[in-house]
This record gives sequence, C-alpha cells and structure tokens, in this order.
Amino acid sequence: MKSIKNKYLFFLLRIYKDIFHPTVWPISNDLHSKNLREYYFLFSEDAIINQKGGQKSLFFDEKGIPINPTYIDVKDKAFVYFPITIGQAGLAIFHTYLKSGKEEDKNRFLTIAYWFMDNAIISPDLGARWLTNVLLPQYKNPGPWQSAFSQGRAISVLLRAFQITGEKSFYHTAKDALIPFTKPVREGGVTSYTKWGPFYEEYTAEVPTLVLNGMVFSLCGIYDFVRAFPENQSAKNIFEDGIQTIENILPIFNLGYWSRYNYCQAEWHPDIDPATHTYQKLHITQLDMLYQLTGKQIFKDYSEIFSDQLIMKNIFKMYLSKFKSLKKMGRL
Repeated sequence: MKSIKNKYLFFLLRIYKDIFHPTVWPISNDLHSKNLREYYFLFSEDAIINQKGGQKSLFFDEKGIPINPTYIDVKDKAFVYFPITIGQAGLAIFHTYLKSGKEEDKNRFLTIAYWFMDNAIISPDLGARWLTNVLLPQYKNPGPWQSAFSQGRAISVLLRAFQITGEKSFYHTAKDALIPFTKPVREGGVTSYTKWGPFYEEYTAEVPTLVLNGMVFSLCGIYDFVRAFPENQSAKNIFEDGIQTIENILPIFNLGYWSRYNYCQAEWHPDIDPATHTYQKLHITQLDMLYQLTGKQIFKDYSEIFSDQLIMKNIFKMYLSKFKSLKKMGRL
C-alpha cells in the first residue's frame, strides 16, 4: 500500500530532481533527411533509467522489453507496459546502435520494434493502435487508453526498423498507425477537435486534456513518416494541421511567469496545472526544435519566453501552484 506520507516524500524528491538534476535532451543536427537515423532528441540509455525522483523509472522484463513502475497513486498494479516509454527506450537503444554498429545493439532495438508489431491492436476503422492498460486517475480514465504519443513513438521505431531491415511489415504497420490521428477520441482515435485546430492527445479522456509536450512528441513520429515517405499526403496533412494548432494555442500555455503542463477545462481538473521545472525545460527544447524544423518564428519566440521565466521566484511560485493542482486531482 502506498501511503499519503510516501506521496509527499515522492513529491519532494521530484522537486529536488527537477531543480538540481533536470533531464534535458540535446537536439539532433539532422531533422530532415529521408534516412531516419538520430531521433529529434538524443535519448541515451543511461539517462532514461531514472527520470523521476524517489524511484527507478525503468526496468526490463526477461525479453528485454521496458516496464514502468506505476505512479504512486495507482494502487491496482505495480508495473505496466507503457508504449510511450518502450518507444523512448527503443530510440535510445537505436542511438547506441548508431554509435557502436554492433549486431547485439541492433538486435536489442529490433526486439523493441517487434514488440510494437506483436502488440498492435489493428482494426479496419482505426488502423494500428497501442493501448496502455493502466488507469489515469487525473483524467478519470480507468483504461485501457489510446495515445497520440504512443502512436508517434511506434511510428518512429517501426520506420527505423523498416529502413535497417527492409521488412515491409514494419512500414505497413507504421502507415496504419496514422489512421487514429484522423479519428476523434470518442471514436477510439487520438484527436480532440478544438477551436484551435486538431490536438493530438497524449492522454485521452471524455474531455480534451491538451498536454503540450505529448502533442509535440506525437508530431515527431508523424514527421518521421513525412521524411521517409514525402509522397504520403495524409501524413503531411496531419503534421501541418498539428503545427498550425500549436501555433494557435501556444498563447494559452503562457501563464506569464511559467508554462502550463496542459489545458484541461473539466470542472474536476485544476484551472491551472503548471509544468514542473523539468517540463518547462522540455517545452523550451521542444519549441526550439520546432523552430529548427519549420522555421516558424513563433516557436523561437515562445522558447525564449519560457526560458526567460526560469528564475527562482517563478520556480517557487510554480511549485506552490503545482502542489494545489495535485491536491485537487487527488494525487497528493
């Protein structure tokens, strides 16, 4: 049983790690070539193992597939196969393979790629999806749930596996993974259609949850498909529509002193759920990457705005607000 005391300790350890040891991913120098090598952010294996305060973030099962310990407020299971993290670990292993050229590293990466093949839920209407079978208490979703972030991670892994093996099944599954982006959440897709445009949801629920970093990561997978298959008009449309949505909604994410983690307007959700220090830095890096990717000035402007907000007074203000938001969601 996870006690209330442990929840507070977990929160304090997260604050310590966020401030003193934030995870910051360098941006790749190659964002456009058709040959998919480095991912947009240079994930490394050693850095993905412990990203959360107070607990190890990643373990591996007997087959070499990553499993995550569940968040401290999830009581029905201790570990979960989390497609988002499995994809991130796969990309980190792929970076190891690019450096080493070793067959054993290639095979470790392909183990992850085959996991996505074996665990795809495929239907004529919804294409290929990867569901996460754990509840989302903060969004009142009992699970299992689909995610644009999972879709993007899967596409990035599958296309790299296709390019290094030539196995067409990887390509076909990646192509099928585009379909959920064209479907609303209520029909099993991953898109909330908002006044700002289609928003690709990291966390799906009965209401739009609008998590910024998950939206950006999902677009990385889509852009991988655009790079590898520029003739695919559907992938281009999904990507361009998503970029326009981020342009339109970015002002909402600026709290004046900090950035929002998400923009969920459900009555049971906090009015303001700010990004942690680590996620603020992630927003800065993601927007810098989008500027390099698209040349759109708004992304550079907001990257600089959020960077200028990184002062101690604002950090304390943010964590006070974060504490209140976690209490309202029942996570503390």
